[in-house]
Amino acid sequence: MKLMPGRLRTVEGRRRAVQAVVAACVLALLPSAWTHAAAADRLRTTADAPPAEVAVVFGAGLWNGRPTPYLARRLDAAAELYRTGKTKVVLVTGDNSRTEYDEPDAMRAYLTAHGVPADRIVSDYAGFDTWDSCVRAKEIFGVKRAVLISQGFHIRRAVALCGAAGVDAYGVGVDDEHDATWYYGGTREVFAAGKAALDAAFKPEPRFLGPKEQGVSRALGALAD
Repeated sequence: MKLMPGRLRTVEGRRRAVQAVVAACVLALLPSAWTHAAAADRLRTTADAPPAEVAVVFGAGLWNGRPTPYLARRLDAAAELYRTGKTKVVLVTGDNSRTEYDEPDAMRAYLTAHGVPADRIVSDYAGFDTWDSCVRAKEIFGVKRAVLISQGFHIRRAVALCGAAGVDAYGVGVDDEHDATWYYGGTREVFAAGKAALDAAFKPEPRFLGPKEQGVSRALGALAD
């Protein structure tokens, strides 16, 4: 049976629509593929993380002024790296955009309670997102090499962005229960990877850059004295 012109246009239209959807899906997944490729050989555990003077812990929210369970696990990993001598200084980077919400100070309090000396902890109060934290680590705190600590679903993006910002970065992805938060985080990463690719390509200035700070260099210098 011969296809009528209208039927032919309908079939062709459907074929093009399917092609458009497939192309859109491929484009949407390209940034995620980039973060995976950028971090492919740079993911470690706390046991086999390479020595680095600085560990960077990214904020992950507070509950009643204290680190969420997800953030607490990141901080536990940082404390372990410090105790085992893999790192010498911990840079905690998070949100302190309003007085009643202070991630870095909550992270500092948790670390000191778990054996990390206060003078080995440096706070970045303007780590509003991953790109800002990476750029500020390099440009404000002078970090050239670091072990980054985050959840598994986020650590690849962190390593990729810090690499784009000029930090020789390795990543430790901490284990977590695969609960609703974990699945939400994994889904969110697909979209966040798109912004990450744009940040790496265009290298925008952080929301707040500010003057250089000597916290990391002072802490390392004190160890050498």
